[in-house]
Amino acid sequence: MADDASGSEKKLFVDEDWKSQVEREKDEALRATQTEASGSGGATAAEKSAASGGSRAPLPPADLSFLIGTLYLQGAMGLGLLPNPVSNKSEVNRDQAKHAIDLLAVLQQKTEGNRTADESAEFEDVLHQLRLAYVSTAQSSEGT
Repeated sequence: MADDASGSEKKLFVDEDWKSQVEREKDEALRATQTEASGSGGATAAEKSAASGGSRAPLPPADLSFLIGTLYLQGAMGLGLLPNPVSNKSEVNRDQAKHAIDLLAVLQQKTEGNRTADESAEFEDVLHQLRLAYVSTAQSSEGT
């Protein structure tokens, strides 16, 4: 307030230089990504999105292992092993879990003869875990 009384005005200094620095860094990142992509046979859609300033993380590869994991997570949430990401609470929904288990079994059957040994082992492990947990939830609900 003393400055106002003396008649001197405070000047506001806005540093605009950071904007140009950010633009330079984005351009450098884009050039580096394009250089890497030209050396590896082309950039994926996720890499192009990231290079163009997209704020999303790159997506994982679209493969059978990712699909198995996705269905496993749905089954585990249905069995209450993992919290629902919306409510952040563990909720048992046996119908949802059974559906995920059945989808995994159908996928396992339909891909028979076209999987790697690792993928086959992953199917066996995931289905075994979910089926045991499903039976366990049935037994615990009968006991209460």
